[in-house]
Amino acid sequence: MKIAVAGASGFVGREVIRRLVARHQVVGLSRRAGVETAELSWASCDLFSLLQVERALEGCDVGLYLAHSMMPPNRLTQGSFADLDLIIADNFARAARLRGLRRIIYLGGIIPQGDLSEHLASRLEVEKVLQASGIPVIALRAGLIVGPGGSSFPILERLVKRLPVLVCPKWTAHSCQPIAVSDAADVLAAVVDDETLPARAYDLAGPDVLTYREMLTAVARHLGLRRLFLPVPAVSPALSRLWVSSVTGVSRRLVYPLVESLKADMIARGPLLTERYGLRAKTFTEALAEAMDQPAALSEQRPPRPRPSHTAAAVTSVQRLRPASPMRIADVVQEFTRWLPAFMRPIVSVRRSSDGSLSFRSGSIELLSLEYSEERSTPTRQLYYIAGGRLLRKVPGEARGRLEFRAVPGGSEVIAAILDYRPSLPWWIYRQTQARVHALVMLAFGLHLRLQGRARPRADQPLIGPT
Repeated sequence: MKIAVAGASGFVGREVIRRLVARHQVVGLSRRAGVETAELSWASCDLFSLLQVERALEGCDVGLYLAHSMMPPNRLTQGSFADLDLIIADNFARAARLRGLRRIIYLGGIIPQGDLSEHLASRLEVEKVLQASGIPVIALRAGLIVGPGGSSFPILERLVKRLPVLVCPKWTAHSCQPIAVSDAADVLAAVVDDETLPARAYDLAGPDVLTYREMLTAVARHLGLRRLFLPVPAVSPALSRLWVSSVTGVSRRLVYPLVESLKADMIARGPLLTERYGLRAKTFTEALAEAMDQPAALSEQRPPRPRPSHTAAAVTSVQRLRPASPMRIADVVQEFTRWLPAFMRPIVSVRRSSDGSLSFRSGSIELLSLEYSEERSTPTRQLYYIAGGRLLRKVPGEARGRLEFRAVPGGSEVIAAILDYRPSLPWWIYRQTQARVHALVMLAFGLHLRLQGRARPRADQPLIGPT
């Protein structure tokens, strides 16, 4: 089979690829190319670009979706990680449906009982978005994956290495069922070959159930370090997140949602696929030795470090809108083009041409021009290319900037996104002026939709909003 791997340059993706290339043709989706062989090719692919994902999935049979967007993709990013994850998952689902993939295999997170953290709610939303493609989805839900290069496990390692005394908030008493990255990759590769496996969710875990404090103790023991653990249940979640980020040096954008997810036990339910495939999952102690004794043991297929490019100077801005009454996605756009001129007056005028294109002007000066793309628009996605104007910096060979509105699968929300836009203003001016204006405009339009979203539905397109 021809297998597409989204998230191929991640620490799980590299391990899975090593197993798949022995018996399949593999296409790694990455922003940068890696070493190619007869069995492995790389598709230069930005998951935020639907067009690039469509091209990357051409001719593929199965898609492995291992991508996660918890870190800002560009120099300026407005929007939550959940909204960013939603866009790239929706792109993959739309492209998979267009290219006729037979199955999608998704690596998400264990879903505990009770209220979900923002991070786990996002993982579940991605799962549902992929299922909305109509393609059979096998979701593997994992807790902590132990391996070099991940996001969660290195945080535990750094805490132990850097602190002789560890303050243990309440979340360290919750339990988790970790799995070694090599075992997770073995299961993922086995699922690719198992075409009889029913399409549903399966928990993915190792044999040990441990509290986070027990895992910290095991890490200290493995490193030969004496550490004092002080239970302090009164520490607030906010202070705990700040403490973890400060000590480990990991970005707050990454640490905060991860720590918030630790408020519940992450224990597997139901039969495990390791049993189905006759695999002996490693204990936590064995997984530790594998991860920490060979930290540089990375796959030879890992793409080289990226060279500086203009992509880093682009803007990604994503807002989630919630109409108050049923609307079509085309009607959301029509309402936006009707509402915007009145909101921007008298500072900026907005002109709409007969073909749907928009021109933003200040007096006689055109600030931005947006060309409506009828070819790339659908009943659930309306696309404008940012084509010109004084506020646009064009970079030859780079993807064109885009403004798009898309329906969120499920029918109650709309995503408005600016992608790959490169401002002509100096960054420090742009951040304090144009970026703030855009955020204000979308906030105001979202409020307008919640209070006055009364556009008349059209019969040929699906409804967005509460019914």
